[in-house]
Amino acid sequence: MIRSLVYIVILFVSCNVFASRVDTLLVHSNAMNKDVKNVVITPDNYSKRNTAYNVVYLLHGAGGDYKAWLGKAPAIKKYADDYNVIIVCPDGYKTSWYFDSPVDSTMKYETYISKELVAKIDKTYNTSATKDGRAISGYSMGGHGALYLAFKHQDIWGAVASMSGGVDLRPFPLRWEISKRLGEYAEYAGNWEQNSVINLVYLLDGKHLEILFDCGVDDFFYDANIRLHEKLVERNIPHDFISRPGGHTNTYWSNSIKYHLLFFNDFFNKSKN
Repeated sequence: MIRSLVYIVILFVSCNVFASRVDTLLVHSNAMNKDVKNVVITPDNYSKRNTAYNVVYLLHGAGGDYKAWLGKAPAIKKYADDYNVIIVCPDGYKTSWYFDSPVDSTMKYETYISKELVAKIDKTYNTSATKDGRAISGYSMGGHGALYLAFKHQDIWGAVASMSGGVDLRPFPLRWEISKRLGEYAEYAGNWEQNSVINLVYLLDGKHLEILFDCGVDDFFYDANIRLHEKLVERNIPHDFISRPGGHTNTYWSNSIKYHLLFFNDFFNKSKN
């Protein structure tokens, strides 16, 4: 009897470590004519009345899906409670790179996330439906996607972060199916130039977007992140860049996301004042 009671108590505690709620939201994309799955995490005190919640979008890397963040950083469920935010993890296909492909009309993830998904989240949940209440981050391919979408849609997101982001696609013409999204580099070099984050800095004026990005010194994307940092400095674009030990690993990302959520929390609080 005592042993059964102890088991019940342990089970109750383990099920309530995170009070946040994790749901799967199916969203139809008119742009791609298909349904897309998305994880949505609401904080423990979520209510559809009285409170408008800030929203953080988290993008997965190549080979991942909408559930990837839950596996790589389960603590995001706790962070939703800690910072009282809604967290949305879209499915960006395994290798979409989060832009509207100029060579494949079935891949329009820029339109899906920045327009269709944001609109659906704001309609379905009680959100602070302005750029001051939205932020976006991601790892690897998702780091590229977060910066890409935020740079191009500064009316949608007020803050952006990236960890281990593939911010320059050009050095990797044979990797991660990028050529399927942009065309072969030898034939469609312009597509690669126009869709690499490092070439979109010209869209920034330093006034409408809070920026943080980091990368481990042992990461194969480290050089590109350094070059992005130097380019932003050269153009006097305010940003935070963090270089720390680590590689392209889950360990690095599960640590990095803590700082991204803190950065976003500061942004949300500052926006209220």
